[in-house]
Amino acid sequence: MENKNWLAGVDVGGTTIKLAILDEDGSFITKWEVPTDISDSGHHIPGHIASALGDKLYSLDAGFKDIKGIGVGAPGFIEADTGFIYQAVNIGWRNYPLKERLEKETGVPVFADNDANLAAAGEMWKGAGDGAKNMLCVTLGTGVGGGIISEGFVLHGACGMAGEIGHITSVPEGGAPCNCGKTGCLETVSSATGIVRLAMEKIESNKAGALYDQFENTGMITAKDVFDAAEKNDQSAKEVIHEAMYHLGLAIGNLANSLNPNVIVIGGGVSKAEEKLLNALRPHFDRFALPKIAEETTFQIARLGNDAGVIGAAWLVKEKG
Repeated sequence: MENKNWLAGVDVGGTTIKLAILDEDGSFITKWEVPTDISDSGHHIPGHIASALGDKLYSLDAGFKDIKGIGVGAPGFIEADTGFIYQAVNIGWRNYPLKERLEKETGVPVFADNDANLAAAGEMWKGAGDGAKNMLCVTLGTGVGGGIISEGFVLHGACGMAGEIGHITSVPEGGAPCNCGKTGCLETVSSATGIVRLAMEKIESNKAGALYDQFENTGMITAKDVFDAAEKNDQSAKEVIHEAMYHLGLAIGNLANSLNPNVIVIGGGVSKAEEKLLNALRPHFDRFALPKIAEETTFQIARLGNDAGVIGAAWLVKEKG
């Protein structure tokens, strides 16, 4: 009986590990998730991935011989060629030979990359990128993540740090502190967290309007609340969205001038604002991008949601396996 040549995709997060088995065309055979065991500095994770995949393959009347390889995405700094993880803070890995450990557990080739890079690859292959060979993927969540596809390849840079667009300095003087140790990074103003921080500053200085009422009623504010209040013409909310989108438009306008992508895909929690987000962002992008680039670049909201990482991990196997 011939082997099935399936692709296994794994997306390791701080709380759950998403797993999937796909065919060579990128269609799901099955997908599921298991809790992430971060005890002992994440030492048990390769064994858990191996047993989760082994059990699932067995239930499909298949085995490791039926998969071409395993692609793994994880947060942090990863040497893509060797599958060596310098540091994945939320997992506990530091100088960790993930590829080597997982290959030993499963007996099949393993390929690893940063999770934001693989989410970008997933969107390129099966999502909003629609096969675009040059694509910029921007994830607006707790932070601002990025992945760059250039001429059909994921860009890594000299030490795997390419695509860290959340740490472009947006506020050179007097910016808010960022988790990376710098101040004024793009993610301090344009992430969900950054938008909420700007909104709280407005609420503290102007105790009136829809945003203030929302905060008084519920004791909290989300990025979605800010977009909704701006839609209702709340002045404070409109100023917050203007500031967040100005910085995002400036950063990705300059990136587009350097990289000339066919498409810019926006994902993450903030992208749920969809047209409201794109309508607020586009004028700033158009101002800072070269006219020809502004004209030729399309924007798309990411389509794959939480599946982007495992699909991108499977793409990695397809490309390298």
